[in-house]
Amino acid sequence: MAQQNPVLLFPNGAPGENKKLKQVDDLSGNKVAGCPVLRISDVSEPTLTFYPAPADNNYGATIIVNPGGGYQILAYNLEGTEICKRFNSHGVNCVLVKYRVPAREGLPRYAAPLQDLQRAIAYTRSHAAQWNIDPDKIGVMGFSAGAHLSAMASTAYSESTYPAVDESDNVSLRPDFCILIYPAYLDGDHFSIAPELKVTPETPPTFLVQTEDDSRLLNSSIFYYYALKEAKVPASMHLYPSGGHGYGLRNTGDLVNEWPYRVMDWLRDIGMVK
Repeated sequence: MAQQNPVLLFPNGAPGENKKLKQVDDLSGNKVAGCPVLRISDVSEPTLTFYPAPADNNYGATIIVNPGGGYQILAYNLEGTEICKRFNSHGVNCVLVKYRVPAREGLPRYAAPLQDLQRAIAYTRSHAAQWNIDPDKIGVMGFSAGAHLSAMASTAYSESTYPAVDESDNVSLRPDFCILIYPAYLDGDHFSIAPELKVTPETPPTFLVQTEDDSRLLNSSIFYYYALKEAKVPASMHLYPSGGHGYGLRNTGDLVNEWPYRVMDWLRDIGMVK
């Protein structure tokens, strides 16, 4: 069951926000597997919501979930609430981040969302005792643009991108693992990765899911996996023949729908769950 009230990440206002936007929730767009997608836009007050796994089935590990949407909207149920509830059923706690969209004019598209995600990591880790989670088993998961955001958090953790808010910010911002589902924007030119991504041997272990028929973004996964391999970062990539893009974990009839089980296998392999 989700925490009753979302936590406002920046109680005194998010950095650089001069006006409060009226959030827009839209269910009228294209459906996925016959079900509507909740598309949220105009977010100026980022939040996190804690989804604890059941007390009798809880490994202590936590995934911080970042929906996609091209840094313009958030596919909030498809790549957010549904993901949290599914992994709760597997014994993993989740934290859902509602980061700022659309991209702020004059800034890199990931700039404001990275502030929000870094603050969410700090808040989650600093509340580990209160939430009964393991502070050394906190990772990030993202979908499409949210996967790019998760990769940013996994490679730019050495410095905070936001002004400190409170004592929660006195902890490590490094995720312990990273899960990227049909990631966007990770690739550069000539088998390189995007210049804002700085993969090093200290980059957290990373898991990638990609389908071959998601052809426009195929290189995003392949190039990033290659960069991880070259840096000797533990990485697992699962390449499926079909499924397209933006399926979340809904049953589309494709083999890729099994990916949550492969994530759980991998989390066992890297010692995050038993």
